[in-house]
Amino acid sequence: MDPRADVTVDLAEAADAAVLTRLQIAFGDEFDSPEPPFEALLPRFRRFLADPAAFALLAKDAGEVVGYAVVALRPAIYNEGGRVATLDELYVRPSRRSRGIGALLLDRAVQESRARDAGEMHINVDSPDVDARRFYERHGFRNSLPGTDDPVLWYFAEWDAG
Repeated sequence: MDPRADVTVDLAEAADAAVLTRLQIAFGDEFDSPEPPFEALLPRFRRFLADPAAFALLAKDAGEVVGYAVVALRPAIYNEGGRVATLDELYVRPSRRSRGIGALLLDRAVQESRARDAGEMHINVDSPDVDARRFYERHGFRNSLPGTDDPVLWYFAEWDAG
């Protein structure tokens, strides 16, 4: 029997902000990357879910939430679709991994992004996270631009909003 037979992947709604917040905190805890406390993160998810240029997905196995994906879209001038999707998060609970749930989430994220006119998707992966890198590469993603083997680099800066 297909281990994904009872798995559904649906668009998250405003009412799902709390469950997404708990999953994000579990994700951070697992990878020793502390997240803000629930009370601080919850309003961020509420804002995110209210933004028409963003969406989240929830994976459920027989009704139990087992994973999620978070995608933001932005305008772009360098592809036919006119938008770029960024997969900000994709997480499956450890006890449910290696069952194809991550692939279902990624496939749905790509499908939703394409339906919203995204011509490409960007994913930032920590260099030491070999498992995640292999996962995305198995699904057709690469860390170089088409026609070159030069690695794509990602730069980061942070400041207070306002």
